[in-house]
Amino acid sequence: MVLSRFWLVIFISSILFVIISLFTGTNYSLDYILNGKKDDPILISEKYIQQVPFFVKDSIEKAPNKTMVVNKDTINPDTTYVFNNKTVKIYSGVQKSDGLLPTCKNTLVDLILPLIAYLAFFCGLMQLLIDSGASEKLAKKLSPLFSKIFPTVPKNHESISYMTLNFAANFLGLDSAATPFGLKAMQSLQEINPDKDKASDAQIMFMCLHAAGLTLIPTSIIGYRAAQNATNPADVMLPCIITSFIGTLAAFIIVGIRQKINFKSASLLVGIFVLLAAIIGLLFYINRLDLIGKNFFTSNLSGLMLVLIIGATLIFSFINENKFTEKQTTIFDAFVTGAKNGLETGVKIFPYVLGMLVAISFFRNSGLFEIVSNGIALVFSHLGVSKPITDSLPVAMLRPFSSGGSRGFMIDAMQNFGPDSFTGRLVCIFQCSAETTFYVIAVYFGSVNIKNTRYTLATMLLVDLICVIAAIAVAMWFF
Repeated sequence: MVLSRFWLVIFISSILFVIISLFTGTNYSLDYILNGKKDDPILISEKYIQQVPFFVKDSIEKAPNKTMVVNKDTINPDTTYVFNNKTVKIYSGVQKSDGLLPTCKNTLVDLILPLIAYLAFFCGLMQLLIDSGASEKLAKKLSPLFSKIFPTVPKNHESISYMTLNFAANFLGLDSAATPFGLKAMQSLQEINPDKDKASDAQIMFMCLHAAGLTLIPTSIIGYRAAQNATNPADVMLPCIITSFIGTLAAFIIVGIRQKINFKSASLLVGIFVLLAAIIGLLFYINRLDLIGKNFFTSNLSGLMLVLIIGATLIFSFINENKFTEKQTTIFDAFVTGAKNGLETGVKIFPYVLGMLVAISFFRNSGLFEIVSNGIALVFSHLGVSKPITDSLPVAMLRPFSSGGSRGFMIDAMQNFGPDSFTGRLVCIFQCSAETTFYVIAVYFGSVNIKNTRYTLATMLLVDLICVIAAIAVAMWFF
């Protein structure tokens, strides 16, 4: 209900703002909101050739392509005059994201189709884990810990193994594998959900822990920093780990208090300390490496772990091939069956993802998001917050809405302020420290047709806020 109302609010408020902007002269055309593409120039005015300044008219008439570009400064976008069919079209600024119709197309072509391919492959692997008995063995080993975190999940339930694989994939930065594992976990938890339209306690806990995004190797962030010629691309790795760990711990405590989980459980405390010890141990090892060693380790660990997971699944299935025979199937046929289930899941979540991304696109292109973002940054600046922090806030604000949008702001901040500046480092920590909240909710709950998400959205947004505060504190501590 909360998500539905929020979706309506951002959509309707954006539409009203666009209409008002059109009739007050702030916007000249609505075409870019409907049909424009990201980074395209925006049409702001159209005049007859006699109405433009003489020097512009003279330059246009002399130019072979009847176009003139006025370079105002190195930061703001150029103003472009294009003469065609007796009028001069004036463009200035660039579009923040794809328009409504391109977003519909790109959601299918660039997002859903690749996601369906990932789902098909990894759901095929998961079917092997099920039929070979590997998921059952993994669930038995982890049941003592998971029974404390998810008390409503039956002992040795198969969802435990799927959640474990999802957390492990997130931990290693394997986004393409984390989503299929997570969707399978949600479907498995839905089977034991007494109210099919309402999110269960276990589903909410899983969603919030997943969205907190505990990451050990922020591979993509390191790659973007390297592309921007950072002196040490991996210098934000430790701050990213600390911030995401704080977010994960906050999510667990907030949801745990709501669900009355026993935090004094010995197995739960042991599990947390083992995880913490593993992180610290790995960090000590990484810090002993030189720059080339760090780059080699961080760029290969995630890929190596994914290859090992695939290899271990296939080898275990081969060793236990008799179990497939008992079920009157083969290893390859079981993989195909799982892949088909992945295809069905991808088709099912498409409408949920489409609805959310179109609303976010409209919200950004309307200009309303920019006004809200600038307003919040202004408030923070009056409260004494330093400019390097306020310059970073657009990434933090956009992160819950759009991973691609916040990534664009992150790269732009590194280009304008420098990858080794405080702002350049802080935006990277923001990008790494949490998930795309609204997208994740649409995908995961949409996959099991959950209509009432209860307190999930409020909790995830609160965790996002905690991650922002933690990121600022950690960045100030380190840099």
